[in-house]
Amino acid sequence: MADPSATWAGVLSSVIDRAHLATGDEISEIVDDAVAPLGLSAEVLLVNLAQDTLRSVRPGVVQGVDVEGTIAGRAFQTSESLPGIAPDGERVRWVPSLDGTERVGIVRFVLGGEVTDDDELRARCWSLAGLVGHIVMAKLAYSDRLRRLRGNGPLSDAAELLWQLVPPRTFATEQVVVAGLLEPWDRVAGDAYDYAAEGALIDLAVYDGVGHDLTAGMTTALALTAVRNERRAQGADMVDLVRLADHADELLAGRPGPLTFVTAVLARLDTRTGLLEYLVAGHPAPLVVRGGHIVRELDAAVGPPLGVPPRERRRVAAREQLEPGDRVLFYSDGIVEARDAAGEFFGVERLVDFTERAELDRLPAPETLRRLSAAVLAHQGGRLQDDATLLMVDWSAGKHRRLLPHRR
Repeated sequence: MADPSATWAGVLSSVIDRAHLATGDEISEIVDDAVAPLGLSAEVLLVNLAQDTLRSVRPGVVQGVDVEGTIAGRAFQTSESLPGIAPDGERVRWVPSLDGTERVGIVRFVLGGEVTDDDELRARCWSLAGLVGHIVMAKLAYSDRLRRLRGNGPLSDAAELLWQLVPPRTFATEQVVVAGLLEPWDRVAGDAYDYAAEGALIDLAVYDGVGHDLTAGMTTALALTAVRNERRAQGADMVDLVRLADHADELLAGRPGPLTFVTAVLARLDTRTGLLEYLVAGHPAPLVVRGGHIVRELDAAVGPPLGVPPRERRRVAAREQLEPGDRVLFYSDGIVEARDAAGEFFGVERLVDFTERAELDRLPAPETLRRLSAAVLAHQGGRLQDDATLLMVDWSAGKHRRLLPHRR
């Protein structure tokens, strides 16, 4: 029975205060205890890296919830707060839990008999689920148990290294949405993506280290670290893409042993104007998609891979003026060169067609990439032959709204 003196302000205060000293194991208990006076109960579920299973963070709960074919999964996929009925007949509300715009999982609220499922309740549950998303990701940094739940299986050493380095798979402001894909999630070797935001400027990068083992992962990690370090040293308003690449060249080329290198694309987008500056280092050129069609391949600034300094002339950067609504696709060859049993490539056209059909369905950007990953895997019979990375950037006002839970 609800406590008439209980308030939602008290719920938030309780969760925040107890979370300071909590471990990852205690998050569900903290949230459940906080909402109990309101006649609710709560369970926090974390999505795994494969984004196919939601698992409770409460110790002792073994069985997960499938993302496909369940109401909980539908809420996760569409970023909607959805009602349901528990096996015992109790009313349930599944609410997406986000850290910023990164999909962390779901909070399952069970509504007591006296609780009214109205707009105010849904708004409060959304706020609490957002707080929970921030707390879970903060605890993930030092909780091996949460990391095991998130992995839902062992990672290769190279995959463990790269997942520690890449930023969240989704980022958005009111002007831009960035979504990343990294596959195979458990065995990725040399692929990575990166982005950083400072004011209206968004720095972007994709990497593909030569090889398919831990050495490839270490080489990519060095390139990514070199670019980040030089970018931070230069400062937000002074970033020079050529100098970023030169610094990575120096670090990689100076290593003892055989030559190792990384193909990459480095870019910077000004979200105020749509001006995109980019540099291609031996990597597939990014694509500009406008109105459902490829209008440009960004290949005006092509040079050798990082770690192979140019011998004849200095690297150069190029510029491209985007139009509102444009999408830029940065990808590695593992996406478009995925082959089916007959040897047919997944291909660029299929990649663009898939993302545009998802756009017509008004899917959130991270859900588009989750389904694209499944499509690429299905094309290859369920097993990727090479690392596959995609970074999708939408310069469009309004796209961020699809990432936030709707209140039904």
